[in-house]
Amino acid sequence: MANINSISVLHELLGYEKPKHPLITLIDLDQINPREEYYNIPFTLNYYMISLKNNPDCELVYGRKYFDFREGSLIFTAPGQMIAKGRRHQEAKTNGWMLCFHTDLIRGSSLWHKMSEYSFFEYDANEALQLSDLEKETIERIVRNIQVEYSGNLDIYSNDLIVSNLEVLLNYAKRFYGRQFITRAIVMKESVVKFEILLNERCSVESIEQSGMPTVKGLAQAMGYSPNYLSDMLKKETGKTVQEYIKLQVLELAKKLLLMTGEPIYRIADKLGFEQPSSFTKFFKVQLGISPADFRKLHAGG
Repeated sequence: MANINSISVLHELLGYEKPKHPLITLIDLDQINPREEYYNIPFTLNYYMISLKNNPDCELVYGRKYFDFREGSLIFTAPGQMIAKGRRHQEAKTNGWMLCFHTDLIRGSSLWHKMSEYSFFEYDANEALQLSDLEKETIERIVRNIQVEYSGNLDIYSNDLIVSNLEVLLNYAKRFYGRQFITRAIVMKESVVKFEILLNERCSVESIEQSGMPTVKGLAQAMGYSPNYLSDMLKKETGKTVQEYIKLQVLELAKKLLLMTGEPIYRIADKLGFEQPSSFTKFFKVQLGISPADFRKLHAGG
């Protein structure tokens, strides 16, 4: 596995022309010519990457899985993701691009402080953004503006303009993902129902005692989604994230055990997967503003 820490090394690996900027590049995937030994060799790109594939035959190995892009698929990867160039369809034109930028480019900017809002950088490849023709035109226009800016004579305004265009690009992507969630409303609603059934199964006393408290990662994996995608989908459909769902479910189970059993609080805490009774008490007070003991007394009438 190769670790790619610089734009120049990435260009060399892909057999591409020399980069015009040390921290950002736009690579035409139809013009790359990687050496034979680099095919199917995974590499970790320590950059943010935004990539558009216009050819349904174009293949990328993402993580440890093959993913055949649909036409107009836009994917986002955060630094540290493992990707590779596949062997299949080598005779086909790739017809797409890859925009890479280093965290140093945006460090200290308003965009730097907003990156956590763009949760799609942690989505899986099969959760790619499928662009309409009009959306694709919008994205590609902004990308070309970025390319023109970093390819010209750099001055004191260049970095601000590059970063500003990147922020506009990501804001449009966030809007287009919102549209994608809406257009898949029926599928999303079905997924919410499946998630709630799964959560009920994994948030029983028996399941928690056997496997521990459910986690966002575990639930997402069982659903076939990435954690961020599942949380964003639920937030769009229900107003609650996966973590909020888990907390509410555990709280309801805790209330039920407090009111319907006479078990001591330390035992209830253990049954719900809390390592310490104090952690359970803190969780309960944060959710309801009252301790488990006081909640039990209040509803017992004494």
